Amino acid sequence: MTSTTTGAALAADPSSAPPGATTTRVITTAGGLRGRSGRRGRTPWRTALRRDWQLYALALLPLIFFAIFRYGPMIGNVIAFRRFRPGGSILGEEWVGFRYVEMFIKDPAFWQVFANTAILGGLTLLVCFPLPIILALMLNEVRKRAFKRVVQSISYLPHFLSVVIVVGMVMQLLSLQGTVNQIITAMGGEAIPFLQRPEWFRAVYVGSEAWQTVGWGTILYLAALTTIDESLYEAARIDGANRLQQIWHVTLPGIRPTMITLLILNIGSFLNVGFEKVLLLYNPLTYSTGDVISTYLYRVGLVSNNLSYAAAIGLFQALIGLVMVLGANYLSRRMVGTSLW
Repeated sequence: MTSTTTGAALAADPSSAPPGATTTRVITTAGGLRGRSGRRGRTPWRTALRRDWQLYALALLPLIFFAIFRYGPMIGNVIAFRRFRPGGSILGEEWVGFRYVEMFIKDPAFWQVFANTAILGGLTLLVCFPLPIILALMLNEVRKRAFKRVVQSISYLPHFLSVVIVVGMVMQLLSLQGTVNQIITAMGGEAIPFLQRPEWFRAVYVGSEAWQTVGWGTILYLAALTTIDESLYEAARIDGANRLQQIWHVTLPGIRPTMITLLILNIGSFLNVGFEKVLLLYNPLTYSTGDVISTYLYRVGLVSNNLSYAAAIGLFQALIGLVMVLGANYLSRRMVGTSLW
């Protein structure tokens, strides 16, 4: 008689099979069973579509949205190299090459605007990025839940206010008869026209941005803090680490992937300084420090009706953002070992 023997023992040692038996080797791997060809079986895409069509249907609407409102408008960037006239073709009338690129490169007003954008973006990143981390670490050390919830609610509230309301509150506080100047005059000083002086614009903008975003930014970090294993803190305490040392050696490394991801995303929007807030806060007296690329594009493209010139500047800004994201991701992967892709 001839018997067929299969199993892990025979697969490991075929010589242990009885004489005359036929052995069939089954190779078991972490990914499942493989045939003699060594290839892992893959589900055909038609079978996967029939099996998980509900999931694909849920993803269909977001894909359509991005295709229409995100990727479709990219075709309009062609007017950066074509002359656009209102009432004519949406893709421009005639090819002009790099004429508009040369125009904004040689325009000193653009480089002043570019410098203002870089300074405002750098100050916003320098101030608004670490503040949510600091607040999250402070809230993580609070043991009274009632006090912690009150602080969280107060810090989250400004995020849900519209930009118009926030700017209105800032104007009321910093006007000549506002609360801040009333305090200054009560202490014997002179009222300061904060909103009319160019040297104060950046401080006003960054301060209002930090007040509006710091509370909401702590949500992600507080969620990341919950994933840290408590045994790491226990081991650190056994080794004699105090609270600051535990934060430095356990907490911060635990939330480092979240920090790196948000930092890369913030660097990508480095030059996209908030258009609405700047437009509502600035005035001709503060153009020297408050005029940024987005407001400059608004005046040049829509007010002056020079859409091709504005498209060239916008394309230049987008390319710089792309390069900064790729560079930040590369440096993060090489230096820290954490990246978006």
